[in-house]
Amino acid sequence: MSDFFNDIYDVVLLIPSGKVTSYGAIANYLGTKGSARIVGWAMNQVPKNSNIPAHRVVNRNGCLTGRHHFNPPEKMQQLLENEGIKISNHCIENFKTCFWDPSIELNL
Repeated sequence: MSDFFNDIYDVVLLIPSGKVTSYGAIANYLGTKGSARIVGWAMNQVPKNSNIPAHRVVNRNGCLTGRHHFNPPEKMQQLLENEGIKISNHCIENFKTCFWDPSIELNL
C-alpha cells in the first residue's frame, strides 16, 4: 500500500460520525488538488475488516458513487443512515449540513 493511500486513510479516520466529505476535499487537503480519482481508488482498496469509515466519503455532489464497492451495495447507505444522514436517490439530502471539510476542520 502506498504512503499516499495511508495519508488518505488517516484523513478518513478523522471524519466524525454523522459527517461526510468528498474525494476532492481529501485530495485538496493532502495538497494534491485534482487527484480525487486517486482518493476514490484508495477508498475502493480499503482493507476488509478495517476501521476506516469509507462510507463517509462521497462525490462532490453528495452522491454515493462508491456504493457499488460495498457488499451489498446498500450497505453504504445503511451505514450513513445509521449515523443520522438522510439519503434520497443515492444522494445525501442535507449534504451542505453534513459536509466535513478537512482543509477547514484540520487546519484550525
